[in-house]
Amino acid sequence: MAYDIPPDLANLSLLEIAEAVAARKLPPVDQWKPEATSDSHMRIAADGTWYHEGSPITRPAMVRAFASLLWRDPADGQHYLVTPHYRQTIEVEDAAFLATDMRVDEDALAFRLNTDEFVIAGPDHPLRAAGDPDAPAIYLAVRHGCEARLDRSTWLQLAEHALAKGGEDLAMSSQGARFSLVPQE
Repeated sequence: MAYDIPPDLANLSLLEIAEAVAARKLPPVDQWKPEATSDSHMRIAADGTWYHEGSPITRPAMVRAFASLLWRDPADGQHYLVTPHYRQTIEVEDAAFLATDMRVDEDALAFRLNTDEFVIAGPDHPLRAAGDPDAPAIYLAVRHGCEARLDRSTWLQLAEHALAKGGEDLAMSSQGARFSLVPQE
C-alpha cells in the first residue's frame, strides 16, 4: 500500500489537522502487557535518526511502523517497542520524536512530527519546558508516555509567536491549556 505524505502544515486548516489526527489508526500498545522482554538493539538518536545494530534505518516507512509501537514505562522511563506478546527495549537518547514544524490556528498549536504525524497541543498533549532558562528545550507529549522535542526552527517559530502575543511571561495557550516556555528551576 502506498504512503501518502500529508500536505504541508501551513496549507491545512485546524479542522483538516484534527481530521488527520482522528483518522490515524494506531495499535493499542497501552493495552498490551506482554511478559517477555528483550533488547531490540535499536536506538533513536537525539537528532531523530533511528538505528538498528548501529546502522541507520533509512526507510521512512519502517521508522513510521516502529514508531507506532512505541510505549514509555511511566515507572522507570524506559521506552519499548510493544506487540501483544512481546516487548523490546529501545534506547532513546532524548525524545522518541522530533517536532519539525508548527502552525498557530485560532487557539491551537499544531505540530508536525518527523514521522509525518500531526499533534495538537492541549490538555492531552501538553508542552513541557526543560533545561536552562537561557537554552530551553521544549517537549510535546505525543502518546503512550512518549514525547517529541521541538527542533530548533520549530522552537524559534513558537518563541516568535509567544513574543508577538506579548505579556509578562513567555507562554502559549492551546485548546484552553496554558504552557510556559521557560523551564522551572
